[in-house]
Amino acid sequence: MNSYHLDHLQYLETEAIHIMREVAAEFERPALLFSGGKDSISLLRLAEKAFRPSDIPMPLLNIDTGHHFPELNEFRDRRAKELGAKLIVRKVEDAIGKGIAVPRPGEISRNQLQIPTLLAAVEEFQFDCLIGGARRDEEKARAKERFFSFRDSFGQWDPKNQRPEIWNIYNARVNPGEHMRVFPLSNWTEMDVWEYIKREKLQVPTIYFSHQRKCVRRNGQWLPVSDLLPPKDKEPVKELVVRVRTIGDIISTGMVESPADSVDDIIAEIAAARVTERGSRADDKASEAAMEDRKKAGYF
Repeated sequence: MNSYHLDHLQYLETEAIHIMREVAAEFERPALLFSGGKDSISLLRLAEKAFRPSDIPMPLLNIDTGHHFPELNEFRDRRAKELGAKLIVRKVEDAIGKGIAVPRPGEISRNQLQIPTLLAAVEEFQFDCLIGGARRDEEKARAKERFFSFRDSFGQWDPKNQRPEIWNIYNARVNPGEHMRVFPLSNWTEMDVWEYIKREKLQVPTIYFSHQRKCVRRNGQWLPVSDLLPPKDKEPVKELVVRVRTIGDIISTGMVESPADSVDDIIAEIAAARVTERGSRADDKASEAAMEDRKKAGYF
């Protein structure tokens, strides 16, 4: 009798599709967080495989800080239109105007302000589940996550109060006002994501590939010069051939010097890398506890 063996990527894909279908079956008002980054691109492909030929049975949600790379927003909007998916964008700028998000004096980054903006969107649309692209290999706080991550009525996460997931059985019960964050890519690595992008021939924003960009050196990394991040007095500006490994706020996303201009090049580069992808994010480098604190407060 012939037996069918899944390879590594096929196993991860099957696991993620199962989780996607669990969400569709268990929740009334789920949404899929879509930024246009490589992880959410993979999530969209998994959603297609989970639900086609039907439409994807959940809207796409993006929290726009106003500090996004233009290439990312263009890709986000175009991809959602190509799939015929409903895209909901909630802007930090609007949340500030409504008093939902309050900037701290002197704070430039809007990463913290994504939290109240996201929680306001959850309340506005009464979402009971958000699917996200976080992976356990990214950093310490995300390594503590389960597939189904419970959030209380304040949108907060308690890593010591998570539900068992024995034999791939997930407890999806939530009371009114509570919601679940679900991470189908939990067992994936950065390498797995790029191998999947290669296998599925998925498009990604051009910023992932090498290009010329003016940068300044701060806190041990190259940051892109922009209107939001101008060079300081007498600070040298260099035009480098760079790309991003992980995309966040334009003022905190570190660029890596790289000649990689294809997916194959990126895979080879990751195989040789000795620094995690989030090692190039200034907001994470500021404190080892930075991500965990934000997640406890309701961050992605």
